[in-house]
Amino acid sequence: MRILSGIQPSGKLHIGNYFGMMKTMIGHMERAQLYVFIVDLHALTSVHDRDRLAQGTIEAAADFLALGLDPEKCLFWVQSDVPEVCELTWILSTLTPMGLLERCHSYKDKIAKGISPSHGLFAYPVLMAADILLYQAEQVPVGKDQKQHLEVARDLAQKFNNEYGETFVIPEPGIDEQTATVPGLDGQKMSKSYDNTIPIFLDGKALKKKIMAIQTDATGVDEPKNPNTCNLFQIFRLFASPSRLAEVRDLYLHGGAAYGHIKLELFELISEHFAAARARKEELLADPGEVRRIMKQGAEKARAQAVTTLDLVRDRVGLRY
Repeated sequence: MRILSGIQPSGKLHIGNYFGMMKTMIGHMERAQLYVFIVDLHALTSVHDRDRLAQGTIEAAADFLALGLDPEKCLFWVQSDVPEVCELTWILSTLTPMGLLERCHSYKDKIAKGISPSHGLFAYPVLMAADILLYQAEQVPVGKDQKQHLEVARDLAQKFNNEYGETFVIPEPGIDEQTATVPGLDGQKMSKSYDNTIPIFLDGKALKKKIMAIQTDATGVDEPKNPNTCNLFQIFRLFASPSRLAEVRDLYLHGGAAYGHIKLELFELISEHFAAARARKEELLADPGEVRRIMKQGAEKARAQAVTTLDLVRDRVGLRY
């Protein structure tokens, strides 16, 4: 099984990224052909600061490595280091119906949140499709918000195959319903775009401040509460042991759940959960040249496969004469 997914270096990676994608991908290392990449071209839709994007790319790579991704057991690279993806994006664009992109809710949601509209943001799903199809991915772990984009990739693969002959594998989504959408501080989906995140490697007072800012209702401590609608509980369940989670859930249902105490416990759980990875990340960032070497080596392997697919595509559409 060939499994592929990427992550944007548009800001500090957060626990939504970790549980929604990173943890899942790292878990696939031993049982699948794993393809993981840093999608810096996608990040250009929202990051127009050279230093921020460059540093974000290094940090995102370091985050993955610190959390346990082994570049010897997978392909791990930076998207822009494989330029073939841009050519495939253009070829797919010539087959992409406008209506298909106009129906994508992610574009509408981002515009509604104040993100400046651009062709890149509008055509984002086509670049994502090229990312997937270039490596003939069979499964793509995605959050619920990205499922529609994967459907675009499937549609374009099928359209190309129908037009030019069997060329692309049709990818399937891999969604973990328990962690597909991690709530942010305000209860919306945790997202850098919404500024409601808990960064993975935040610690000390800064982490505590974030945790204490998680929005809760005004229900009294002794009153019953609904854990299923409480974003604090939904984050807490990601870190608590099954026995402790059952205890806290009982407090919600029968009274006795004190939000302040639960937040402090969550702070300790998150601090402990990422302690070893936090130390490893500091080591990696002390030698960014080594991180770059790892990513360039991964790009060489990824590009070898990308060239094979693009050569086939170029032949199919008539770009070889």
